[in-house]
Amino acid sequence: MHFAKTAEQMHVSPSTLSRALQRLEEEVNAKLFERDNRSVTLTHAGREFKLFAEQTLHHWRNLRHSIDLKQDVLRGTLNLYCSVTAAYSHLPQLLERFRQEHPFVEIALTTGDAANALAEIQQNRADIAIAALPDPFPTTLHFAKIDDVPLSLIAPTMRCAVQQQINQAQIDWSQVPFIIPDHGPGRRRADNWFKQMGISPNIYAQVSGQEAIASMVALGCGVSISPEVVINNSPVRDRIQLLPSPVKIAPFELGCCCKVKRLGDPIVNAFLEAI
Repeated sequence: MHFAKTAEQMHVSPSTLSRALQRLEEEVNAKLFERDNRSVTLTHAGREFKLFAEQTLHHWRNLRHSIDLKQDVLRGTLNLYCSVTAAYSHLPQLLERFRQEHPFVEIALTTGDAANALAEIQQNRADIAIAALPDPFPTTLHFAKIDDVPLSLIAPTMRCAVQQQINQAQIDWSQVPFIIPDHGPGRRRADNWFKQMGISPNIYAQVSGQEAIASMVALGCGVSISPEVVINNSPVRDRIQLLPSPVKIAPFELGCCCKVKRLGDPIVNAFLEAI
């Protein structure tokens, strides 16, 4: 729903994108978008066409596999989404097993904030995403667990005001600056921790991405609650320390997500079988 961003992702100019959409509207004889200088939205016809396009692409993929002369060999593209950390920690083992069985499937990998993983699936930008299981979990999605990821309270090791606060015999957690995710399962873990502690937190910053949070903690900006796998794979791990938490922090259930209706897709199903 953004012309400039879509044009950039499709590697075309905004004017080329506009002309392509104009031709599409002429072909279907209906207006697909409502647009002004500030926003773009789908019309009723646009929503119907989007559903038709998704179904058509799904049927086309299935047809290609069903009539392939070498039906025992999967071919095509699998769009994966995960965080930078997951690309180091969990994806290599998954891809190694998958590629041994299906060497002719092309992997298109996109990395970003893990909190956006479900949105990438729901908006059809990814076939499979590695994500922490949220609560509640959408009924339209499928989740295949691959690991439990512990979370810890983290703080800087450098000499700074934050270190002085956490080195007190009795830490006043309501005064300690916290860096928290701006949304997603990590944000809910932080909010639950504050509730269990019975404090009104001193929020220093709300940040997108656990990797960025780790960097801010290492710089002495505050403390945070972070997956240990992020710290273990962080280039600043030597400048971060784990603190004992006064209350228990539930781990993340990490897994591979996809749409339920895509479970019949041969490539998607083959990747899930490789878990």
